[in-house]
Amino acid sequence: MKPAPFDYFTPATLDEALALLAEHGADAKPLAGGQSLIPAMNFRLARPAALVDLNRVGELSYIRSERDGRGGGATAIGAMTRQRAVERSELVARAAPLLAEAMPSIAHPQIRNRGTVGGSIAHADPSAELPAVMLALEARFRARSATGERSVPASEFFKGLLETALQPGELLVEIAVPPLLPRSGTAFLELARRHGDYALVGVAAVVTLDARGRCTAARITFLSVGDGPVLATEAGKTLAGQALSEELLRAAADAAATRDVDPPSDIHASAAYRRQLVAVLTRRALARAFERAEGNPS
Repeated sequence: MKPAPFDYFTPATLDEALALLAEHGADAKPLAGGQSLIPAMNFRLARPAALVDLNRVGELSYIRSERDGRGGGATAIGAMTRQRAVERSELVARAAPLLAEAMPSIAHPQIRNRGTVGGSIAHADPSAELPAVMLALEARFRARSATGERSVPASEFFKGLLETALQPGELLVEIAVPPLLPRSGTAFLELARRHGDYALVGVAAVVTLDARGRCTAARITFLSVGDGPVLATEAGKTLAGQALSEELLRAAADAAATRDVDPPSDIHASAAYRRQLVAVLTRRALARAFERAEGNPS
């Protein structure tokens, strides 16, 4: 298959890219890594009249610490930063270990060499790892258009299947990952038929403990169980104020599998099988996150 005809633009600056998107409106599509958009165009599932290639906009590729004057601050990642760069970043490994742990699960190295962090998030595939990880980490997304800029929390960004809060002419330009609280631990797990395939189910967990080892906060998110990343609110409530035990892990896993998710059935797995995976992976991820939190006092 070949794509439908389109105009192709290669801006060198962010302002130029935003001007092109404003000029062409809903008929334009930004091109980042192209791992999702190009196949969709080749099958004519996507037919943009104009393609705005962002690969020459170097100002959108970076990983840096944004200090807040108190010795901490968010980890800022430019939207055009390659996934492989995030995977190899010492700053990300230190400041956002959940993100670092999830990166090798994304497809294959060849894909991560071209795929971008912002492209994956803006595409909002419900089977993608990065949306679920960013929701667990309470990341904020900076969006810009030719007329202004705004910040959108991850909880408000994902609207449904392949749908986000981005408006026509608006670009995701930066992802800000806040620092973890003291005594926090994270874990990421997923199960796929083969490494590199889309996961049948994936889970990202963040747990924060008090000095007595009791859970003061927990965020558990899932991928491949709905129209977007799913936050397990009921499982989180089960953990509140509790110390680690096998009974607690089973209760949280049961809450996640029976009350937090409503997974689909497809050719890869039934809904019942996905619920079972949610329970198993939740239990394992939480056990790992609790253990890491206990060993991470700072």
